[in-house]
Amino acid sequence: MSTQHTYRVIVRGTWQGLTEEARARLLSGVDRHGLDAMQFTEAGSLSYDRVLKHFSMRFVVVSDAADGEEMASAIAEDRAETWLRELGYGHGELRSTATDMDTMKINYKGRRPDGAAAGRPVAGERLS
Repeated sequence: MSTQHTYRVIVRGTWQGLTEEARARLLSGVDRHGLDAMQFTEAGSLSYDRVLKHFSMRFVVVSDAADGEEMASAIAEDRAETWLRELGYGHGELRSTATDMDTMKINYKGRRPDGAAAGRPVAGERLS
């Protein structure tokens, strides 16, 4: 069995061919789908603004590490495509970016004494 990794995937697209009904539904929910709606979840979260030009969806995808970010992106795009189709929301080509959370480096600069992160001597440290 292969190792599973967790990916955060952002799927972006442009609205296209929205019906008047779809446009009205989107506009009625615009306040629930702004910046504060940007959350990574397995089910996905949709964010857009009142202009109804672009949208983004955020997904958490758990997949085999051997398949990499390309597979995680493909899974998320498939989820987005299915979701948008079921809701009757027309869109153009989807683009995505994926981040492997299991291999992501964490920057601990804020936890080190002043200068340690940059390789500079810390106050009180003797230089050789």
